Amino acid sequence: MNNYSYMDQAPLQEEVDIHEGIENTLTILKNKLKYGVEVKREYGDLPHICAFGSQLNQVWTNLIDNAIDGMKGKRHLWIRKSQESVRILVEIADDGAGIPSEIQPRIFEQFFTTKEVGKGTGLGLDISRRIVVGQHKGEIRFDSQPGDTSFQVRLPINLQ
Repeated sequence: MNNYSYMDQAPLQEEVDIHEGIENTLTILKNKLKYGVEVKREYGDLPHICAFGSQLNQVWTNLIDNAIDGMKGKRHLWIRKSQESVRILVEIADDGAGIPSEIQPRIFEQFFTTKEVGKGTGLGLDISRRIVVGQHKGEIRFDSQPGDTSFQVRLPINLQ
């Protein structure tokens, strides 16, 4: 849990291991994964990046948790990581029902949720967008159709 939350560390760390953050997130969500989600890891070698580690773990948690919910806890979850020149790419994908096209323009809006009352706050993707774009000067976007939803997070290797 200390590794996940980056306890006792400065808010901005010079050496954040994205691989470790995602693996810690999967450990935290293990209970939701164990009933039928097969995690497929496609990990390229990534350098450590300068980032707010605990905030990025919140992004991974939101994206992975949403994917699990979108698959109703069964099917496949892909986590892909690669380097693109001076940025890294983390992709969280699933083969669930997808995000209906009519709500896709609203998906990052604050308080917008597709979950039933009491299950979601509509803050996860808004917070994730703020962390990636606002705090890390990165980019978050998605593509979705039935059977193939993919969120792509691009982050600079050196935030400073």
